Amino acid sequence: MSDIQFRSDMTVELIDSSASDLSVVRAARVSTKTESKSAWGDEKLIEFLMKNRHGTPFEHNSFTMYVEAPIFVFREWQRHRIGISYNEQSGRYTEFKPVFYIPDEDRALIQQGKPGHYEFVAGTDDQIMGTVVGLSWTSGSAFGAYAALLEMGIAKEVARMCLPVNTYSSMYVTWNARSIMNFLSLRTKREDSKFPSFPQREIEMCADQVEEIWSQGMPLTAAAFDKHGRVAP
Repeated sequence: MSDIQFRSDMTVELIDSSASDLSVVRAARVSTKTESKSAWGDEKLIEFLMKNRHGTPFEHNSFTMYVEAPIFVFREWQRHRIGISYNEQSGRYTEFKPVFYIPDEDRALIQQGKPGHYEFVAGTDDQIMGTVVGLSWTSGSAFGAYAALLEMGIAKEVARMCLPVNTYSSMYVTWNARSIMNFLSLRTKREDSKFPSFPQREIEMCADQVEEIWSQGMPLTAAAFDKHGRVAP
């Protein structure tokens, strides 16, 4: 059996993009047949569109990103379906590597309160150790069963049923600025958000990287998104 690896990080990388703030401006101005007068005018137009939630001009661009994350993160991520295309690693045709997610010691473990009104707080040293040991043991045991079935000639699509949701998978995701903003509005926690969200930490780790990539490609759009309460147009 291959050596088991444990990770506590996520990977989000930009593969390709066709996106800029100018793409928003061009799409918006075709409605009125007016031309851009200045960079300042373009910035004000983007702010106007964001504030008044005129969303379609933000769809005329594209980002393709490569993601490595545990399966449970992908199941949350792929609930976002509008303006997004996915291709995830197939466990029917490829063998999964023995790479598993274990939270680092900074991950809050204990849920307090009722659903919708709860918070997470740090665990004790014993709880942290119990989480690490439990996840390590079950991950190794599950992969051992998976590998044994493959060795017996069992089909990959059957053998994969052994694997837990903290197994790392990979995918390509292609989306536009509007779908990215919708994702970020729900998968990041910011004090200045007009509608606060409380995402699971692991998907927020991915969302933070998504936002960094997107904001570098479309800085005026990202600034307007922040200024107007992080509400997707």
